[in-house]
Amino acid sequence: MNVKQRVGIVSLFLWLGMLSPGYGAVPTSPKILHALNRLSFGPHPGDIQAIEKMGLENYIQQQLHPDAISESPTLISQLSELETLNLTPAQLFSDYDRRQVKKGAQSPEALKAYREKVRTLMQQTAQARLLRAVKSDRQLQERLVDFWYNHFNVYSGKGIDRILVGAYEQQAIRPYVLGRFRDLLEATAKHPAMLFYLDNWQNSAPNRPKVRGRFQGLNENYARELMELHTLGVDGGYSQQDVINLAKIFTGWTFRRQGQADNIYTRFYFDAKRHDFSDKVFMGYKIHGSGISEGLQALDILAKSPATARHISYELAQYFVTDQPPKTLVDRLSKRFLATDGNIREVLNSLFHSPEFWNAQYYSAKFKTPYEYVVSAVRATGIDVSNVAPLIERCSS
Repeated sequence: MNVKQRVGIVSLFLWLGMLSPGYGAVPTSPKILHALNRLSFGPHPGDIQAIEKMGLENYIQQQLHPDAISESPTLISQLSELETLNLTPAQLFSDYDRRQVKKGAQSPEALKAYREKVRTLMQQTAQARLLRAVKSDRQLQERLVDFWYNHFNVYSGKGIDRILVGAYEQQAIRPYVLGRFRDLLEATAKHPAMLFYLDNWQNSAPNRPKVRGRFQGLNENYARELMELHTLGVDGGYSQQDVINLAKIFTGWTFRRQGQADNIYTRFYFDAKRHDFSDKVFMGYKIHGSGISEGLQALDILAKSPATARHISYELAQYFVTDQPPKTLVDRLSKRFLATDGNIREVLNSLFHSPEFWNAQYYSAKFKTPYEYVVSAVRATGIDVSNVAPLIERCSS
């Protein structure tokens, strides 16, 4: 029986309730199973017994501090075989950008080789995510990579983002999932994958020296999404004028494919020749026309806003507790967010110790996405996955 068949059978049994998610292990406490279903992608054989031995509180604190958890040599070895995993945007632009192909012969063979090269890159990106989700003992970290990647979503089907999404996860999401929200916000704002996906790389002040062609005028896409989805929320109290002024603030935030850049790992570049240097008013704050620092100031304002604290707290409670989280929980998490300057670890620590999180009515009360379901089914089997291609197919079917 191959991996795909076994996962299909286990998934069916799980759905029918004929197999415990611990794959044969019966927990002494429903709290342990609840914690595993929320802080991880689901129980792996031996997890329940391990938590019974170490204690539930120790498990929670261990997951909140993943750097103290050693990864398995097997997982480390498998990830090391993915040679594209740690490539920077600069390296990706150099080796995978379609422009590089256009410089050489345009033979069918050359184009076929290029497409195969990009296909391998995208496959290795998906392989790394699935291997970590299934095998990593740092399960909360992997859950948060899933959460924050969806929150700060970019689409691999759009242009050059097909070669950048892996680097985006590695450099703009993964290092910040338990840190300060403000740092995560800036990392995503400056990454070429986000700059390209929401078109801010084209955002330019009218009548500036380098404004021509596709760079003609303001592009509000990123400014709007930054407030509506990433920070304040749709009811966050901003106006259309705030959107326009924020777009002006972010004029000139772009990236370079080649040459010098502010940061070789992100290829972020501030183009002063396309920036609007006028003074602005954003969310009631006066912002002096000073260049790149305007964008950093705007990110500060957004990260410290009570509306952002409420929006992020609601989404975390929705992800870890229930689709319609209690207002008492959201209010408590919002206060913690503001009191700790957006410290994600501290907010989650409060969430995992809240009475709402441990309310039995929310046990087994959340539907899983196809991705979550496939990963949890594989973890339940306890099989050693070496080929994730069938799992990728399951997630997309």
